[in-house]
Amino acid sequence: MSMAVIFPDKGEIFMRDDSLSFYQVLSEELVPALGCTEPIALAFAAAKARDILGSYPDKIRLTSSGSLLKNAKSVVVPHTGGLQGIGASILAGLVGGDVSMSMQLLDGIGKKEINKIRELSERMPIEIYLLKTNSNLHFILEFFRGSEQVFIETKDLHTNIVKIMKNGKIIFQKENDPNLYKGVMTDRSFMTIDSIYDFITKTNWKKLREIMSDQVKDNMAIAKAGLAGEYGVAIGKTILEYDKTILGKMKAYAASASEARMCGCDKPVITNSGSGNQGITASIPVIILAEQLGVSEEQTYRALALSNLLTIYQKTQIGRLSPFCGVVSAGGAAGGAMTYLYNGSKDAIAETINNTLANIAGIICDGAKATCAMKICSAIEAGWLASRLALKRKKYPAGTGIIGRSADDTIISAGKLATEGMASTEEHLMKTILKH
Repeated sequence: MSMAVIFPDKGEIFMRDDSLSFYQVLSEELVPALGCTEPIALAFAAAKARDILGSYPDKIRLTSSGSLLKNAKSVVVPHTGGLQGIGASILAGLVGGDVSMSMQLLDGIGKKEINKIRELSERMPIEIYLLKTNSNLHFILEFFRGSEQVFIETKDLHTNIVKIMKNGKIIFQKENDPNLYKGVMTDRSFMTIDSIYDFITKTNWKKLREIMSDQVKDNMAIAKAGLAGEYGVAIGKTILEYDKTILGKMKAYAASASEARMCGCDKPVITNSGSGNQGITASIPVIILAEQLGVSEEQTYRALALSNLLTIYQKTQIGRLSPFCGVVSAGGAAGGAMTYLYNGSKDAIAETINNTLANIAGIICDGAKATCAMKICSAIEAGWLASRLALKRKKYPAGTGIIGRSADDTIISAGKLATEGMASTEEHLMKTILKH
């Protein structure tokens, strides 16, 4: 699949292969993470600061965007024996973080490290300040020891360190990259529902399997662990007690994966657009439905690619962190993949997105925590209902609420709602969340 770009003044034609761009986007966005991604971002910066300082600090200072603080406040950090929150995230990275393992850097923590984290948590001063910034994912972590100081600034992506200083001297600095705004690593301007559908139906599906096989393995593994364990309020088990339908199973498995992840399970998740919950929502319902329908491995991976790319497309309009709950985007995307698995047309897939956003656009993100599992249930149910309606060719007309002339227009409107319309929502959320 390629696009011809013609330069009339030179008579030149440049052919861009969008299929390569889609593979690049999938490879960038479907990455493993052990634990919720915002606490892990803090742990990553802390491990880096420790390596540069060469020892443990006497004092720590964190200056952060509200969105990141909100998402790190209430999550259990894996491999810490149940510790949760901002301080535990930083100290886990300080004591046992291995930056070479990226978002899985806490995998090597054992009992010795846990004891050290607990000891430091009782005596290590950690100051926390709010950072005024245009980026929702932006923080500065500073370590102090005697007269020495290390300064680490992270922005736009969870492990994207943009500046390092030691004792006031810059030892590393990245140039400002406008493409990283909203967490976008590569140009996404070519993405539309049409181009996504064209790609997933025509590309070599075995290449898709290479990229997404870990998503199937890892996300289903944590879902099963969540159902087998006692995490949070055990939403998945409760659902299966009264709803043994395919929809019930999709909600139960996805919710259980989220609860396990938010409550400290030591299994990794393959994320989507920087979020494990989005990765869970975009994948688990699709995997379960494909298995239930008995479709081929090829159809399964094409459907998974559709769900993941529709999630990425929507999240590109919104950004990594937002007051707009990200599983809304993933739930609609999963619904689109459900429509595909039921042999729905490209138009029906687009209407699934419209029908979902007509229903649950604007659900707030009040931080990463165990209750995200309930929102995942709502998003999957909304995606399922939207798909059933679309397959019957039932849709809402343009001008109904935020519904645009096309699903692409609706996605853009939802992005503006999340970024511009809900800007003051984030401030009010912070006042409510951080006072408890």
